[in-house]
Amino acid sequence: LDRLLPGGGWPLPALIEIMAPTWGIGELSLLLPAMRHLTHAGRWLVWIAPPFVPYAPALAGQGLDLQRVLVVDRPEADADGWWCMEKLLRHPSSGLVMAWPRRLQTVVLRRLQLAAEEGGTLGVLFSGLQAGPTPAAVRLALAPSADGLELRVLKMRGGFGGAAIRVGGL
Repeated sequence: LDRLLPGGGWPLPALIEIMAPTWGIGELSLLLPAMRHLTHAGRWLVWIAPPFVPYAPALAGQGLDLQRVLVVDRPEADADGWWCMEKLLRHPSSGLVMAWPRRLQTVVLRRLQLAAEEGGTLGVLFSGLQAGPTPAAVRLALAPSADGLELRVLKMRGGFGGAAIRVGGL
């Protein structure tokens, strides 16, 4: 994946969108090296409305500092989740803010992109495959495959979309 992305890795700061037909197919494995690096650098990892409760022993087993992990439950109103994500993206101690929104709104996504740039943070939105265009710097589509995960780069700032790879062993 790093070879496909301009700069050899996740753009920072930026808003990334990862689309998949379902969750729990290995999508977080793509972010584990960044998570590990950020927690050991003293930056916060924030999970907003994850579809599953993150399993602390598994995260610790992957080398994450659990003292730097924060989970925010699903807010009742979408606006509260967007507000939370925007504030966290702007905060200088945040390293990675991930959210699983019910739906995406282009105006809000633009604000999140600006917040990530202002805070020097990586924001990741997990959405379904039916999502429309967004201002995300990188947009990936994932699908489970017999030998791991198929990943298609739909969009990337500073490069060309359309590349596809298989990531095995997830």
